[in-house]
Amino acid sequence: MSARFDAKVVLVTGGTSGIGLAVAERVASEGARVVIAGRRKDVGEEVVAKLRAQDAWATFVRTDLTVEDEVAALVAATVSEFGRLDAAFNNVGGVNAYGDIQDVATESWNAELDHNLNSVFYSLKHQIPAMLANGGGAIVNNASNLGVVGMGMVAPYVAAKHAVVGLTRATALETAAQGVRVNAITSGGVDTPLFRASMGTTEEAVAHIASLHPMERIAQPEEIAASVAFLLSDEASFITGAALAIDGGFTAR
Repeated sequence: MSARFDAKVVLVTGGTSGIGLAVAERVASEGARVVIAGRRKDVGEEVVAKLRAQDAWATFVRTDLTVEDEVAALVAATVSEFGRLDAAFNNVGGVNAYGDIQDVATESWNAELDHNLNSVFYSLKHQIPAMLANGGGAIVNNASNLGVVGMGMVAPYVAAKHAVVGLTRATALETAAQGVRVNAITSGGVDTPLFRASMGTTEEAVAHIASLHPMERIAQPEEIAASVAFLLSDEASFITGAALAIDGGFTAR
């Protein structure tokens, strides 16, 4: 595999499991210096140890991405240690509020926006100046297929993910002439621990979600990571403001 990220500094939030972990492993295998951020220090350090055992360069910074001061400190720590930030994958999110919109508590609504939208806003707000100071960079935000279509019973999540796609496009326009590319991925079902937990760990539920995809399966995290790595690399140098569907045809209908 080519060293597309040789000596580049790549920040991966939510990089301790699932898609984030797959992206961290992928870019590390291609020569990146990977900074992983997440809430659980013990899990983060286990991931870093695993990557280092594979001769990859990685470090972990404990961060709550819903707290702006912690996001600012994360970016500052990255630049302080390495002198630069070249790329970032913003990968915090998940469904926490279920039910008809009239039954969603205001506290649950706000928590969903904090988790799925505000975390991306804080990340962009502090990552972009760091990249501009270094002449440019690339950012990929993890949205969802529910960032471009609707689904009942998870309205707060759908609203937040639609906003992530819009935020991606607006930010891409702001930074296009300055050398920072900003894209999103809108993935369908992906076989991650978080996905399995949300399905109640039943194979019947997983099979049902798989059946909603024209390819009649869900993705593996490594399949998503391959596209993210491409968008973060110089090979995607003329792509910005895109929302790339990696969803087995879910949104093609």
